[in-house]
Amino acid sequence: MTIVDNRPDRPTELRRGMLLEYLTIGWNLIEGVVAVASGATSGSIALVGFGIDSFIETSSGSVLLWRLHAERRGHDAEQVERRALALVGISFLLLAAYVAFDSVKSLIEREAPRHSAVGIAIAILSLIVMPWLASAKRKVAGRLNSGALHADSRQTSLCMYLSVILLGGLLLNALLDWWWADPVAGLAMVPIIVKEGWDALRGRTCSHCQPPNSSGGLIL
Repeated sequence: MTIVDNRPDRPTELRRGMLLEYLTIGWNLIEGVVAVASGATSGSIALVGFGIDSFIETSSGSVLLWRLHAERRGHDAEQVERRALALVGISFLLLAAYVAFDSVKSLIEREAPRHSAVGIAIAILSLIVMPWLASAKRKVAGRLNSGALHADSRQTSLCMYLSVILLGGLLLNALLDWWWADPVAGLAMVPIIVKEGWDALRGRTCSHCQPPNSSGGLIL
């Protein structure tokens, strides 16, 4: 009787995870530079904030690269996992603080984003790229049983939601002069971002991840 080993090839999955993080970092650097530059040019606080969010996402991707490389080098992956989750959680909370501050400031000062074709284009592109990256990360996270990578996939999804907020704010302002639409939507996102950050800090982001098995296999 032939026994087929259906377990994932861990080194291969680690390489896939690292490739996804390199793609995340590369895309968010481009996205951040374009958004901040176009936001500064058009006077759009929403675009500048979106660009800063992209840089935060870059830092999260860098944390995950560190975590994956650490396991590949044979370091204590469980300890690295806990530290990576904490850093991802902190990046969530920093993002929540910025979104809350920017939204309240925009409402108080009645800051309406100006028309920006570049901003609309980068938001649409983000809505194409981010769902694919988030889905791919979740699959690899499940195969590696990595809570940190799963947390990062959720942060990638949040970036997608913020892209929807940005696009909606720019379009509603351009078409209906609803200047307040973007900051109100931003405030609605803050509790969700805070919850994700808190769960990551407590190591509860990966509900399907299992504890180390009794046979001595390494499960992260």
